[in-house]
Amino acid sequence: MASRSDQRAAAERLGVHAEASEWCTIDKIPQPPADVLQAAGNPPLRPGRLRPLGMVGAALAVLFAPLVMLLSLLSDAEEALKRALATKAEKERLRAKDADDKRRDALVAERGLDGVFDGNWDGDAGRFLLGWYGRSPHPERLVLAVDDGIVLAAPPRRVSVGKEKHMRVVARLSASEAVLVDPFNGEFDTRIVLIRFRDRSWLRLGTVEPRSALHRYLLRQPLADS
Repeated sequence: MASRSDQRAAAERLGVHAEASEWCTIDKIPQPPADVLQAAGNPPLRPGRLRPLGMVGAALAVLFAPLVMLLSLLSDAEEALKRALATKAEKERLRAKDADDKRRDALVAERGLDGVFDGNWDGDAGRFLLGWYGRSPHPERLVLAVDDGIVLAAPPRRVSVGKEKHMRVVARLSASEAVLVDPFNGEFDTRIVLIRFRDRSWLRLGTVEPRSALHRYLLRQPLADS
């Protein structure tokens, strides 16, 4: 994960004054209807392939995958042990957190936020999504909240390292075109941030961690519906 200083340096190189920024991803883009895809010029719907050097990095990542899985299992075991040894008050707090997580997941499904976008290919979000990988084949975007809208930046090609050094602006959305929204207004720890367009269509972004810089920034802003 890139440090805050790296993100600030990337924003400065882009000449962008960001109120907050965060690396984000999107889920797999669903297959649009054939006529929609053709009308859009048959844009790419998947990230670009890694170049040979990047593939070496990816291969090394695969080699270390068992270690990562082991560390994950150890972390799960540690969490289970902590729960078993927790005090009564701590167990109550953990049960409350579990209940909040279940309620959050139920609301995500109820509101359709488990999809990458609202599902309308004719909406602003659908059209924007169709051009996602045409603007950059890299699977991540540095999303910058600026005082007059949203800036998205990414490398011009897929890279495995040094993405901040290769950054360029790939999209700008004015405040009249779209806004960033935390759909739960800080009620839950979540990685979800929406780009909501003026026609109310939306695109879901996933931040690297819950309560990201974008979430904290949005908590300081007036609600988008107000």
